[in-house]
Amino acid sequence: MAAKDSAGAPVELEAAGRTIRISSPDRVYFPARGETKLDLARYYLGVGDGIVRALRDRPCMLHRFPTGVTGEKVHQKRLPRGAPDWVETVRIHFPRWNRTADELCVQHVADVVWAVQMSTVEFHPWNSRKPDVEQPDEWRIDLDPMPDATYADVRRVAHVAHEVLDELGATGFPKTSGGKGMHVYVRIAPEHGFADVRRAAHAFAKEVGRRAGDVVDLSWWRKDRDSKSIFVDYNQNARDHTIAAAYSVRGVPEAVVSAPIRWDEVDDAEPGDFTIATMPNRFAELGDLHAGIDDAVFAIDPLLEWADRDAKDAPAEEPPDLDAV
Repeated sequence: MAAKDSAGAPVELEAAGRTIRISSPDRVYFPARGETKLDLARYYLGVGDGIVRALRDRPCMLHRFPTGVTGEKVHQKRLPRGAPDWVETVRIHFPRWNRTADELCVQHVADVVWAVQMSTVEFHPWNSRKPDVEQPDEWRIDLDPMPDATYADVRRVAHVAHEVLDELGATGFPKTSGGKGMHVYVRIAPEHGFADVRRAAHAFAKEVGRRAGDVVDLSWWRKDRDSKSIFVDYNQNARDHTIAAAYSVRGVPEAVVSAPIRWDEVDDAEPGDFTIATMPNRFAELGDLHAGIDDAVFAIDPLLEWADRDAKDAPAEEPPDLDAV
């Protein structure tokens, strides 16, 4: 007698006019509260407008967990086999290996739910879009705490970053990382390549470091950084560097989400507050806090001027970014 499938019979979900068949819907993906693959798919439906806004037209790396987040993790650039004909891709060239990959390019929430069917938990998009993948339209500020830094330190640096953005006339859209850090996104005009956007981000990081003092350490090598410091990771703006999207679930047992927050929530919001259990109600109440990002475009020219000013201090030991050429 065959053993009963403990993951349950397939379930069909409707998304953006498409029907997606979710196999093994009862498989536990997040053991902290017992949430399943079906819970994950329904979560993304609940924040559909937000996750699609974060991913639309962007090449997207998928972090897949075929047996749940305590099992094997697969980083997948190429679209998984068996995709419906309505799932779009964008072809990316990788100079280092002279290879190409056709990556998922989300157009609607059905694409996201289909990716969940393929065991995707995390969505990591590029900061450029399909019309010209070599011209970023998103500047990403990643506040990355070292092992002995506190979340209070992250908050302190976030406020400094906000102050500098305000002085520049740039609108920053903050979110929790879903881990121990914080991200701030700024929409930029797609007029520069990755090297210039990274250079601008580095200049901004230096200014934040000047104002924040010892709490920020921009040493290139991780081993050289103060263990109690925050690294303002400008490298996340290099070509093919990606971080979890707004509304992306993270691959941890508690099903924590990388959640958009308001600036006035920075001092009180805890990363663990935002999970697949709590975010749909928050989204229903507040909507997408990043909804205005496309209307707040910033020209990075002042930052490039800062970069030229600081060029003499650029770290000489940085290895080349081969994919940036």
